[in-house]
Amino acid sequence: MKLISKFTPLAAAIAFAIAAPAMAAAPLAGTNAPGFFRIMLGDFEVTAISDGTVDLPMNKLLQQAPAKTDQELARSYLASPLETSVTGYLVNTGAKLVLIDTGAGNLFGPTLGKLLANLKASGYQPEQVDEVLITHMHPDHVGGLAANGQAAFPNAIVRADKHDADFWLSQANMDKAPAENKGFFQGATASLSPYVANQHLQPFNGAVEITPGIRAVASYGHTPGHISYMVESKGKKLLVVGDLIHAGAVQFEHPEVTIGFDTDPKTAAYARKQAFTAVAKEGALIGAAHLPFPGLGHLRSAGQAYQWVPANYTQLR
Repeated sequence: MKLISKFTPLAAAIAFAIAAPAMAAAPLAGTNAPGFFRIMLGDFEVTAISDGTVDLPMNKLLQQAPAKTDQELARSYLASPLETSVTGYLVNTGAKLVLIDTGAGNLFGPTLGKLLANLKASGYQPEQVDEVLITHMHPDHVGGLAANGQAAFPNAIVRADKHDADFWLSQANMDKAPAENKGFFQGATASLSPYVANQHLQPFNGAVEITPGIRAVASYGHTPGHISYMVESKGKKLLVVGDLIHAGAVQFEHPEVTIGFDTDPKTAAYARKQAFTAVAKEGALIGAAHLPFPGLGHLRSAGQAYQWVPANYTQLR
C-alpha cells in the first residue's frame, strides 16, 4: 500500500525557512554626514563647521547646585555629562575668507579635532583662509591653528584681542598658574607659536572693525580678552559669541549661572546679559560654539530669561 504524505502550505514555509541561509541584518553605519551647515547672511556666505563634540560634566562645571543642574537638563531630556558641540564659523565676504575659531585640534582627544576635515568637505581648503579670528585662547578654540608644529592655515593672519594674547601667551603667567591650569597656557602657546614666528599674529584692542562687514565686540569675562564678532551684510546680522554660553538648557533660563572656566564670573555673566539683550532686541542671529551644532538661532527676551529659536533648516538655491 502506497503512503501519500500531505504537505501543507504552512509546512512548506517552515521547511523553506529552515533550509534557507540566515540573512544578517545590515550593520550599523556608525557615522554622520560631514559636519557643516551653510546659510546666506545678506551677500555673505556663512558656514558652520563642526569640530566634533565633547562630554562635559555640567553638573560640576556650572556654578549652581549640581542637583539643580541635573533637574534643568532633564527637563530638556538631557543629562550630565552633556555631549557638547564645538563649532567654528567660516565667513566668505566675497573679498575675504574669514574663519572664526578653529576647534581643538589634538588638544582635547579623539572626539574633537575634525574642523579641518569638515572645512575641506564643505568645499574650501585651509590655504584659502585669509584671516582667523579668535574669540579667546582656550584650547578648544585655538587648538586647530597648528598641526605638528606647523600653521594649519599658512596664509592666514590671526587676530585676537590683546588682553587675551598678553595673558595666555605669557610665560610668567604660566609659571605662576596652578598646575591644573597650566595646560591652558601651554595649549595657547603651542597653537599660536607658528603665527608668532611668521609675524602673522596681529592682536587688536577691544571693539574695532576687523574687515568690512566684521567687527569685534568686547565681551570680556570668560577670559580677559574674550571677544564676540558681529558679522553684517545688507542689514542682516550674526553675532558669533564664542563662550558666552555653554549649556542652553540651563543658561537661557538662568543667564546668571556661570561656569568654572570663567576667569571673571561676574563680568562674564554681565557680558552674556548685555549681548543677549541686544541680540534679542534687534533680531540678529547668534552663532554659539557650544550650543548643539550648528549653534545658529535667534533669541527672544522672556523677563530676565531668554528663549532660544533655532535657525530654520536652509537648502541653498
